[in-house]
Amino acid sequence: MEKKNLRIVFMGTPEFAVGSLQRLVENGYNVVAVVTQPDKPVGRHGSVLRPSPVKEYALAHGLPVLQPLKMKDEHFLEQLRSYNADLQVVVAFRMLPEVVWAMPRFGTFNVHAALLPDYRGAAPINWAVINGETLTGVTTFFLDHDIDTGRIIAQRQFPIPDDADVEYVYDGLMQLGAQLCTDTVDLVLSTDGDVPSQPQKDSDARHAAPKIFKETCAIDFSLTAKRIYDFVRGLSPAPGAWCLLTPRDANAPAQVLKIYKTAKTGESTAGGALVSSAPDYKAANTHDQPTGVEVGTLKAENRRLLVATVDEWLEILELQPAGKKRMAARDYLNGFQHPEHFLLK
Repeated sequence: MEKKNLRIVFMGTPEFAVGSLQRLVENGYNVVAVVTQPDKPVGRHGSVLRPSPVKEYALAHGLPVLQPLKMKDEHFLEQLRSYNADLQVVVAFRMLPEVVWAMPRFGTFNVHAALLPDYRGAAPINWAVINGETLTGVTTFFLDHDIDTGRIIAQRQFPIPDDADVEYVYDGLMQLGAQLCTDTVDLVLSTDGDVPSQPQKDSDARHAAPKIFKETCAIDFSLTAKRIYDFVRGLSPAPGAWCLLTPRDANAPAQVLKIYKTAKTGESTAGGALVSSAPDYKAANTHDQPTGVEVGTLKAENRRLLVATVDEWLEILELQPAGKKRMAARDYLNGFQHPEHFLLK
């Protein structure tokens, strides 16, 4: 079969999925329809509907778009069947019921931004950086009943530099995923749908990658500087790690502070820092005898803003005070007097 004869339905929503859809379209694959999430209400009163990046790309290239509220809706299923797809390609979409993923004769494969079975879940890129991984990648696999557990078709690796944030890894994996997407479609074509695949080994699933919520993004300064450094870059630039700028005067209110970039200094906090309890998923090595500088203590040195962690001072390079724009810490210090009178919590 030639690629112009292979009827493909593409399913995806965010910008990450656009990379794969674009590569399919621009390389002459026969994408007959696109399925994406319903338009999202935005604005102060939710009166404006914003289409997904995938929908915007699809409409700009004359592709039919389906936006079901429910994947088992009979009207949607009738529409989907009418396209008589040979193959469905899913990138960063919702979980599909069997009636959908089993519909095409060659099945449905997913492009996942991790080296499965590790980092199954909704936010694999964030969690790989948060956990300080030096290597990640993309995987194509056939969908089955459980999320991210189907038979693996192919994988490609992607190194994570120590100074990389999520945006860098996201962009790299989007391009690598797009390449692997078309490589996998070519494999479907060359094997007439009889694609070699391997079952996942659950024993290799070291980490989960659950959805990121606001509370997930709260910084725990009782961790080591390295853990906090990775945590911040794993959430930068979005959704952004945050903490509370808390006056030591208990009568004054705390303010939310987002932190986008930090730097490890290697400067010890003089024998350790006072340690508070940390969530299990952030467990870190801490000192048995909490002595030294209190965690979260701030100080300014040579126009550098430093915060005490459990083992060393961490430099804050970029931040965003509540109600203001993102800025360099040195600029923030112009209007921030006596940082030693505050704690970060």
